[in-house]
Amino acid sequence: MIPEHIIWTGDFLRLLDQTRLPEEIAYLDCKTPHDVAAAIKRLSVRGAPAIGVAAAYGVILGMDNLNETIKLLASTRPTAVNLFWALERMKECINQHQGMNIDQLRQILIKEACLIHEDDKEKCKRIGAFGASLINDGDGILTHCNAGALATGGIGTALGVIYTAIEQGKKIRVYADETRPLLQGSRLTAWELKAAGVDVTLICDNMAGVVMREGRINLVVVGADRITSNGDVANKIGTYSVAVLAEKHNIPFFVAAPTSTIDMSLSDGSMIPIEQRAEEEITCGFGRQTAPDNIKVYNPAFDVTPHELIKGIITETGIAEAPYEKSIEVMMHLHRS
Repeated sequence: MIPEHIIWTGDFLRLLDQTRLPEEIAYLDCKTPHDVAAAIKRLSVRGAPAIGVAAAYGVILGMDNLNETIKLLASTRPTAVNLFWALERMKECINQHQGMNIDQLRQILIKEACLIHEDDKEKCKRIGAFGASLINDGDGILTHCNAGALATGGIGTALGVIYTAIEQGKKIRVYADETRPLLQGSRLTAWELKAAGVDVTLICDNMAGVVMREGRINLVVVGADRITSNGDVANKIGTYSVAVLAEKHNIPFFVAAPTSTIDMSLSDGSMIPIEQRAEEEITCGFGRQTAPDNIKVYNPAFDVTPHELIKGIITETGIAEAPYEKSIEVMMHLHRS
């Protein structure tokens, strides 16, 4: 069983510390917005939908200065648009209830954060249902990073597709890239799938090509942190390489994400802000120094996969396909309605 990882206690936010997995299940009690911001920055909670849910709860912990609280939480990670989507919902809720006393407003904001959380659970179920229709009995599926229950408020996006297909009785094999440099695929995806009883095989990132060539992979399913209006997708670093390999081997490459991950204000992937992370994640990635002193390091947390490499984008309102400008607009219209 996968433990609950985002828990609103009524007074504070309790988060499963994903940096401690798979060795230890430990929780962080976040009692201030600074606690939540720190948890997001150090990846104790990660995955675009989960970050949004955590940030919504974080707003409630800073009732004494809501504007500064929202500003603080918005500064934590620049790429995942769900963060800003959730904070905007909380801000709109605040603006709609100006003049209420702080206790009344707090209860309204708790209700809104819980709605955001429940909404993500439902979206994950619908994404799973749409995505499972793409999977055949006996398929081998490759995924990169973690887009499962740990990354969302529900069963996951990419992994939600896998869980739903298995519930339908399909026998499938999953290959999980380790996902350097922080090993989310190894520490989190492999752990989560194994805990759920899924047939999962862990591979190093640089093994994806040979596994495809050997005929082990029938399709690729990954998550997303931001999707632009033309269908370009920002996801964990290394996703672009997997997409290129998939095209070379004629393997369909799918992205699974809620419509809250779609940023209609950006026309293409070149406009997506890409988070740069600490060089120590690479130079000391395994608890010891693994690179020379004073070596230059380039450590983007995400890359952008262009839409022409993507077979389809699985959302809670359906599956968008090329031409993406039109199909994404349809998905967003269905979401709004």
